[in-house]
Amino acid sequence: MFCSRRRDGRWLVNVAAADIPSLKRHGHMDHNLTCHPCQALAVMHDMKRDRQLCDVTLRVTHNGKEQVFAAHRLVLAASSPVFRAMFTSDLKEHQASEVKLEGIEPRVMESLIEFAYTSLISVDEQCVQQLMLASSMYQVEGVINACSDFLVKNMDSSNVIGICQFAEQIGCTKLHQKAKQYVNIHFTEVIKEEEFFNLTHCQLLDLISQDQLNVLCETEVYKACMEWVRWDLEGRAQYFHALLNALQIYALPLRFLKHQLQVCPILDKLNLCRDFLSKIFQEMNLRKQLPPVRQRGNKLIYVAGGYWHHSVANMEAFSPRTGQWLKLADMPVPRSGTGTCVVLGLFYTVGGRNNSQGENVDMDALDCYNPLTNKWTQRAPMSVPRNRVGVGVIDGVIYAVGGSCGSLHHRSAEKYDPETNQWKHIAPMGIRRIGAGVAVWNGLLYVVGGFDGNNRLDSVECYCPERDEWRSVTPMGSVRSGAGVVTLGNHIYVAGGYDGREQISSVERYCTEDDRWECVASMKHSRSAMGITAFQGKIYTLGGFNQEGFLDSVECYDPEKNEWTEVTTMPTGRSGVGVAVTMEPCPRNLTPTQTMETVAPTLIPG
Repeated sequence: MFCSRRRDGRWLVNVAAADIPSLKRHGHMDHNLTCHPCQALAVMHDMKRDRQLCDVTLRVTHNGKEQVFAAHRLVLAASSPVFRAMFTSDLKEHQASEVKLEGIEPRVMESLIEFAYTSLISVDEQCVQQLMLASSMYQVEGVINACSDFLVKNMDSSNVIGICQFAEQIGCTKLHQKAKQYVNIHFTEVIKEEEFFNLTHCQLLDLISQDQLNVLCETEVYKACMEWVRWDLEGRAQYFHALLNALQIYALPLRFLKHQLQVCPILDKLNLCRDFLSKIFQEMNLRKQLPPVRQRGNKLIYVAGGYWHHSVANMEAFSPRTGQWLKLADMPVPRSGTGTCVVLGLFYTVGGRNNSQGENVDMDALDCYNPLTNKWTQRAPMSVPRNRVGVGVIDGVIYAVGGSCGSLHHRSAEKYDPETNQWKHIAPMGIRRIGAGVAVWNGLLYVVGGFDGNNRLDSVECYCPERDEWRSVTPMGSVRSGAGVVTLGNHIYVAGGYDGREQISSVERYCTEDDRWECVASMKHSRSAMGITAFQGKIYTLGGFNQEGFLDSVECYDPEKNEWTEVTTMPTGRSGVGVAVTMEPCPRNLTPTQTMETVAPTLIPG
């Protein structure tokens, strides 16, 4: 092989036939050198530094500052769709050797040019805003993502509203959505920061209209609006009525509304708002058929305690939407046969029995779990221990009825006010009951079935708080203790239980308006001492006990189809669990072991 140069200056390569050995045919071979793109860009970067083969000069000016950068059109066009359009279309920059760019700081443009050659970018709090503006302007996706990731990592309650607004202004949808999600999850923290009080009334209206707000109770949204108005009462009072209309107004507790009408100084100055809230209060106080309330945030089914050969302290939550279970902070002590309820978003466990590690103690304890903090706190105990107690909530007050202490079966009942942290006795029931189910409808407390120490019961008593009186209503079609009792619509459903011979699967419901019982579809499993709750128009039964032992089955009832479906299994089968529905816990306050784990969902209805 030899090379020669012709007279016209061209180089020729001559290869003699004898120079190439005879090769056997074995097909062809492809070879991919993965490091080639990096090596090529590194060479181009060196050539840019030495101004070799550079075919464009960028003259960047901003606020009187100017800097000139030499570069290769091809490299810039490959990293930015804007540069590509600039250099390949009919724009004047197509053939220009020098391009003037304004509106971007020279040091920021230098970073974008360096990124085009090296794929490296350095982001910090001093440059992130300008860098993201520039990368958005020139559609440099890699830099946009780097800036977005930096802002998400450094997002907190004091800056998230600003980040959300910035992302919306520059059209960064991904960052905007993540910032909105942060605001929704951490709403109660965000509303304490100065950025919240600097929102315009339109921005605040948009915020409180979000169904995804993760709040314990609508009272938190109401109070946030009131504090925003109070920040500049003279200028913002005119917007309070519009804010009230954006609230889930019928989700405000009756007692809270009454208190606001009595003491809120802002309402004294705004007759239109006072009249509006007075009308809502009267509708709620008269127990009228109220408009449906949209749910705020994600709600979960919480399952507390239970019995599996001994009392357990487990606290878990189930998401019917995803079919996943969440492990949460254990209760302060193990307990089974506990009554549970939710007031203003807080989850309460009432009474029960601690039968574990050699102990067998009936409990008077009241404990409260806060989903925002994933922590338990102790509240004032009841007047007496109550195992297998019935619990219901009317107007934010917890009622505990019946239950047992040792061999004593209670007729007595008492009520707890979370605002004062005090229990008070109410009129006793007509008969003693343990393992009775409790439901609330139209401001009345219904106690269903149970065991009086000798017999399983079919009787039902109804308590009126205003008169502090009990009265009997039509009894069930079957005797039941340990049944699951829950209100859905205008009906009180009673599922399963023990009839004195065996656990049963039958279900009946009480028509509150007609004072009559009717049968509906039976559960797939017979069970007693199960957990039960209503969630998004359906009924869920969890765990329990039957002739086969402790159950981990979870069934869902659809009243429109009148059928039960098995939806999942509990992490641990057990009976005597307490169940109620409230908001999803704040992820930041969960430990690494408290994570979602999928547990054999079969079919998630709805």
